[in-house]
Amino acid sequence: MNARADAYRRAGWRAAGLVVLFVGLVVAMPATQPLFHWAFPALARPVYDRATFTALTVSHIALVATASLVIVIVGVAVGIGVTRPGGREFAGIVGTVTAIGQTFPPVAILAIAVPMIGFGAGPTIIALIAYGVLPVLDNTVAGLRSVPVSARDASDGMGLTAAQKLFSVELPLAAPVIIAGIRTSVTISIGTATIGSTVGALSLGSPIIEGLSGSNTAYVVQGAILVGLLAVTIDQLFAWLDLRLRRHEPGAG
Repeated sequence: MNARADAYRRAGWRAAGLVVLFVGLVVAMPATQPLFHWAFPALARPVYDRATFTALTVSHIALVATASLVIVIVGVAVGIGVTRPGGREFAGIVGTVTAIGQTFPPVAILAIAVPMIGFGAGPTIIALIAYGVLPVLDNTVAGLRSVPVSARDASDGMGLTAAQKLFSVELPLAAPVIIAGIRTSVTISIGTATIGSTVGALSLGSPIIEGLSGSNTAYVVQGAILVGLLAVTIDQLFAWLDLRLRRHEPGAG
């Protein structure tokens, strides 16, 4: 077995273990009340119970997944567009606009979005999209530009159309770089989604926000542990996916 295949298998087991750990912790969190009562004896309610941790987790993942779907579609589509002959002149403008979007603090985006569409998940998704497009766009452009000239020449020699060359040659070769951008974007979104609870979105940030406002450190710890573990778990799943995409590359032995 070559080294890359072995690394791929180990990454899969590591990611699977983290998934099991995270799900187990979400389910078992209410049972940790004795532990948190011991750690924080002054608190009458040491474990967050305004909503179940399962509901918080599902809602948090839904927020991130919805925003990430839009981010991937927009980021990859625009990245493809500005690397085509007809769109190269817009690359600078597009990069500037997306960079400006990421420099806006998510809280500021929420403050602008809430008066327009109200409280809840909507403003949070808008903030996540504005904050997460840049890594996907940048990596899509970088990945497509890194496709070897020899591969492009070979596809031209085979008589492939522009669309065939894009989907059969360029995107498969650029996939690892694009996935790295998506990985960064999703990881950022997992952490950023916690602030959505300040505008009424149900998320793993709910215990954190309530804990901060009510001086309940236990709530903050519970929310922070789950958000951090979710981010690590998703990151390792992307690491496994990256190795899967690369496992047949030359020099993997």
